[in-house]
Amino acid sequence: MEETILKYLNENNVIEDSIKYAQTLQVPHDQIVGSLKSLSSDEYVILQQLETRTWTLTEDGKDYLENGTPERRLFELIPADGIAKAELEKQPFFQLGWTYGMRNKWFKLEGAIVKKLVNEIKDQDAEFLAQIKEGKELDKKIIDNLNKRKTIKLSVDKFYKVTKGPQFSLVRKKKATDLTQEMILKGTWKEESFKPYNFNALGKEIETGNLHPLLKARAQFVEILLEMGFEEMPTNQYVESSFWNFDSLFVPQQHPARDSQDTFFVKDPAECRIPNQEYWNKVKDVHEKGGYGSIGWRYDYSEEEAKKNVFRTHTTGVSAKMLYKLAQQKEFKPQKYFSIDRVFRNENLDATHLAEFHQFEGVVAERNIGLPQLKAIITEFFKKIGITDLKFKPTYNPYTEPSMEVYGYHPLLKKWVEIGNSGVFRPEMLRPMGLPDDVSVLGWGLSLERPTMIQYKVANIRDLLGFKVSVKYVKNNPICCFSK
Repeated sequence: MEETILKYLNENNVIEDSIKYAQTLQVPHDQIVGSLKSLSSDEYVILQQLETRTWTLTEDGKDYLENGTPERRLFELIPADGIAKAELEKQPFFQLGWTYGMRNKWFKLEGAIVKKLVNEIKDQDAEFLAQIKEGKELDKKIIDNLNKRKTIKLSVDKFYKVTKGPQFSLVRKKKATDLTQEMILKGTWKEESFKPYNFNALGKEIETGNLHPLLKARAQFVEILLEMGFEEMPTNQYVESSFWNFDSLFVPQQHPARDSQDTFFVKDPAECRIPNQEYWNKVKDVHEKGGYGSIGWRYDYSEEEAKKNVFRTHTTGVSAKMLYKLAQQKEFKPQKYFSIDRVFRNENLDATHLAEFHQFEGVVAERNIGLPQLKAIITEFFKKIGITDLKFKPTYNPYTEPSMEVYGYHPLLKKWVEIGNSGVFRPEMLRPMGLPDDVSVLGWGLSLERPTMIQYKVANIRDLLGFKVSVKYVKNNPICCFSK
C-alpha cells in the first residue's frame, strides 16, 4: 500500500481527498490512513487534515420523505364532515401529527370532532427533506427546524490532503531503531539512518497488582508506632469467643453490643473451649459479685453465653489476651502494644459506616499513669499523621474509666468525625488477670479508614473499602505520606 501511494504521488504530486482515493483503490479508508501516518512519521509525505460537513436524513426523515410527514398523514385521514379525535388517536403518528398540524392551522377541534380548516396543504418539510437528500443547501432556519424534528443529522467526514514530504522517494527505507553489535563490527552503522528517540513516549503499561490506600496508610501507622516504641500484637484470628471479646473486658452479658443487631454470631463452631479455669472463675465472680472496689453487674453469669463464638467486634480481645499473658510473668515489665486488623459489626451502611472495617488499637501497661499520659500519647500519634485538629469528649465504656471519644476535623466533609475511643482499663478487668494493683493500662482504638479518608480526602467510606471501590482508583492513588 505504501509503494502504491508513493507511486501515485510521484506521478500526480498530490492526493486531494484520501476518502475518494481509497474508493478508487476499493480499500477501506482506515487502511489508507494507517499507511499515510506511517509515511508521515518519516517525512515521506505531508498530511493536512480536512473535513466535510453534510446533512443527511435520519430514519424518521427517510420515512417522512417516502410516506409524508405525520401532520400530512393525519390531515389526509380527516373527511370533509370531520372525524372523532378518539379515532385519530389510534394512529401511531397522532401525537406529532396533531402538534404540527395544529401549529400549521390545517385543522381544528370542535367538541370531540376534528375538522379541516383548509382544503389543500403543502407538505413543505417533506419537500425540504427531498432537497437535503439531493445535496442542496437550505436556509439556517429550515435546517434548525428539521434538526429539531430529528429528521436530519450532521455527518462529519474527515480526510487528508497528501503532498510530498522532504524525505520523499519511491522506495521507503525503514530507519534502524537500535545500534546492534553486527553494525559496529561490520561498520554498516555509518550507512544507516536511525530513528530518533521519543523521550516523551510512555513505556508499555505493565499489568501488576497495586497496594490499596488502606495498606499504604497501615504501613505508615506501623512505622510511626514502632518509632514510638510499640510492639505489634498477633491478630490473625477473626473468630473470637464471647469470653475474650466481651466477658474478659468486663462487658455485661446483657449489654446491647452483644445483641444480634450489633454482632455477627458464628453457627459452626457455635461454642469455644474454656480457657484457664481459674481465670474463668475470677471473671465470673467479678461479673456476679464484683470486687476491687466494685459491686459487679449483679446477675447470674451464663457459661453458655460466654462460650458463643462471634466475628470479633474489636481487637481489644487480643489486647486482653496479651495483658493476661503479661500478668503471668514472675516480674512485671512495662509494655506498649498495638494492632491493626479487620473487625466486624452489624452496622447500617452509610457514608462513614461499614459492616467491616480496620481497627487500630494501642495499649500501654505501666505503673502510675493515667488520663494525662493517655491524651499526650493520642495527641502525639495524630500529630505524626498530620491531624492536629482534635477534640476529646467524655464518654462511657464498660471496660474503661475514665473514657474519652476522639474527634478529628474532616476538611472534605467540613465536620468533626469520630475517629477513636479511649480510656483507662478498669480494675475489674485487670485484677482478675493477676496484674499488680499499682499497674494501670491505657487503651485506645480507632478506625484505620477514617484517618485514611481524611488523608486522601474521601467523602464516602464505601469508595475506600468494599465491592464498589474502583480498581482504577486503587491503581492510581498516590503514595501515603503523613506529614510528621
